[in-house]
Amino acid sequence: MSGRNAAGFSAARIAARVAALGREITRGYRGRRIDVVITLDRGFVFAADLIRRVDAPMVCHFVHEDVRDVEQGGHARREVSFGTRLDLEGRDVLLIDAVLESGVTQEFLLRRLGESRPRSLRLAVLLDKPEKRRVALEPDYFGFRTASNQIWVGYGLAAANGTGRNLPQLSAGAKAAPRKRAKGR
Repeated sequence: MSGRNAAGFSAARIAARVAALGREITRGYRGRRIDVVITLDRGFVFAADLIRRVDAPMVCHFVHEDVRDVEQGGHARREVSFGTRLDLEGRDVLLIDAVLESGVTQEFLLRRLGESRPRSLRLAVLLDKPEKRRVALEPDYFGFRTASNQIWVGYGLAAANGTGRNLPQLSAGAKAAPRKRAKGR
């Protein structure tokens, strides 16, 4: 189930899709322990909701990406690094991130995680943007596919100025709908 929608996804639609993904992941791992690797900063809201919907023993690991654009020999190059090296030998590993766009960062992290020879290594993302893919990488689990090239805001994803992560819905574009306040607040 995906659903292409350039406008956005409501909190109810996200919750239903995350619950379905949790059931799918539960079936895929058949009760085996899962070592979940969560990318910070984008993936934390999606990961928190998703792991509560997976019925399997799990251990959570958190990685923070450090992305820098550097110039080397007159050529611009992007460097990606992750500070923590995890020992995942023989384990079932699920990498959770919010958005799969070019795939370059996720491919790099999957290769790095694969260096410790896990039993299995899978990728789950909330938003899959295949039109922008620069590497041959497909998620094993995804919430929604979108053709929108806009920035998505809400449900853990922030606008360029860093706002919007707390919104319960996802909206395409840098301007997200404000969160509705309850009366009396």
